[in-house]
Amino acid sequence: MIELLKKDKKSGRVTFVLKSTPAFANALRREMIEAVPSMAIDEIEFVQNDGVLYDEVLAHRFGLVPLTTDLKGYDVRKPGDELSAKNSVKLTLKAKGPCTVYAEDLKSKDPKIKPVFPKMPLVKLLKGQELELVATAVLGVGKEHSKFSPCLAWYTFKPKVTVNNNHKEFDKFKERYPPQVFNNGKIDAKLIEQHNLYEACDGINDEIVKVERDSSTFIFNVEPWGQLAPSEILASAADHLTSLFDDFVGELEK
Repeated sequence: MIELLKKDKKSGRVTFVLKSTPAFANALRREMIEAVPSMAIDEIEFVQNDGVLYDEVLAHRFGLVPLTTDLKGYDVRKPGDELSAKNSVKLTLKAKGPCTVYAEDLKSKDPKIKPVFPKMPLVKLLKGQELELVATAVLGVGKEHSKFSPCLAWYTFKPKVTVNNNHKEFDKFKERYPPQVFNNGKIDAKLIEQHNLYEACDGINDEIVKVERDSSTFIFNVEPWGQLAPSEILASAADHLTSLFDDFVGELEK
């Protein structure tokens, strides 16, 4: 079972509750990071580069530019596969200084594949310096190279907080708790959750604030880099995990 807790529109990060086992939660986390495909520049042909940065340095920078990804229109390029219209797309760039070259200067052959952050600076060119290149972006996965990873995903066991503001030693211990958790002089469990101060409150005095964790319920966080929406990342990871389970069951049945 999955329950959405919050979604940050600015960063795209989503937080949801997952009820499952630690093994499944970790498998899902790894699938989102390593197995969900996304587009990234993999090859670059430099026509001209008069700038201060070497070809190799620039190639590394371009490879880390997040690109919007169309999972339905492309197939993952596996090791040994030839480049084709089904697994790759060309992007071109031509600039002359003085100027700052931004990610938006990359012109894609497919309008669905473009830089996520147009104003990402890549290099500065001085007067008379030129940069011209042809880049090839391919659909790959994070276990092949981290530039293909679409997100950062992590989770914690869901905490349960019990607060006793009437404890006889409350005044003795209250100064050890973060000030953000107090409301009118009393510790508020909702403020502990709101500010994610479980660790700061745990272990001071379990009779005043007790933090327990449910090993079957997880607070899951997914922070995308922009290539795909969190819902797409989660759905793709779940599909790939299901496929692995089906293959495993098939091998057992043989």
